Amino acid sequence: MPELAPKLPKRVIAVSMGDPGGIGPEVLVKALSDRARRGQARYIIHGSASAMQDAASQADISPFWWQIPLGSTISASESHDVVVIDHGGQDFAHKPSRDNGLLSHVYVTDAVKMCIAGQAHALVTAPISKEAWKLAGKTRHPGHTELLGELFRAKRVGMFFESDRLRVILATVHIPLLDIRNALTIGKVFDAIDLGNDACKHMGIDEPRIAVCGLNPHAGENGMMGDEESRLIEPAIEHAKRNGIDARGPFPADTVFNQAIAGKFDLVVAMYHDQGLIPIKLLAWDSAVNVTCGLPIWRTSPDHGTAFDIAGKDKADAGSMTSAIDLVVKLVASPAN
Repeated sequence: MPELAPKLPKRVIAVSMGDPGGIGPEVLVKALSDRARRGQARYIIHGSASAMQDAASQADISPFWWQIPLGSTISASESHDVVVIDHGGQDFAHKPSRDNGLLSHVYVTDAVKMCIAGQAHALVTAPISKEAWKLAGKTRHPGHTELLGELFRAKRVGMFFESDRLRVILATVHIPLLDIRNALTIGKVFDAIDLGNDACKHMGIDEPRIAVCGLNPHAGENGMMGDEESRLIEPAIEHAKRNGIDARGPFPADTVFNQAIAGKFDLVVAMYHDQGLIPIKLLAWDSAVNVTCGLPIWRTSPDHGTAFDIAGKDKADAGSMTSAIDLVVKLVASPAN
């Protein structure tokens, strides 16, 4: 359960714009152009006012935010539902670049600082480019999930995906496929089950039914195609059961997602990134939400990337960002949270 719960007069959501050359500015403008959504919370966006203005102009949306320069106090803008803390810059390249990588890294770290200082209840992040972070020398963390875990000093974090058709959590995150066999442990599988179970409860599922995927084809076929199922995954499931969690498996990944979609399970635990992300993006590419479990605050994000190929062209669908904002507002407003 999130521990940082600042007693502010209104729910405040810290937002990082993501890569300013990607579709982050556009999907934020489109999602927050809805007056009713803006009225549900106060949004403090760390990013570029110029990028926001360009996105609004492309979409024929009148600017609705209060703009303040970096380093200014936000107290003077407390009557505004959307505030952009302008980090400067303009004419951003719609491709991975060192400058955009540095900016997007600063945006998210500054938004996190707000949460840690008790100035925000939750965090929403727009997409970053991992390649741009690498060009900027930010190679310590391959993505948001790992960076947030360190900044918040979380003992464990989980990458959870919420949609109206399927829920998925990952046992391993941003690691090469060939490294999974050495990275996967009983603890990682159990943590995914445990964190996913807790997240489901916060989302209103009292007794989550959790299906756990195997790593190998046919879930190992009784050891014929690998022993990770019996050596790592089954012990994690048994440990979860002893802790009162309704976890079952390991199941072959090529069939278990259909069972979840049919209503037999509330959550699927995938062993690696694409095992879980392919079905979630196939079924809910425009509405799924990435939720980081295990942090002292709720963090949500769209489930898509920067989409440099359509950035700056008013072609981005804001559905996933809209869902990310709506979900985080719901989570921080829930009595259980």
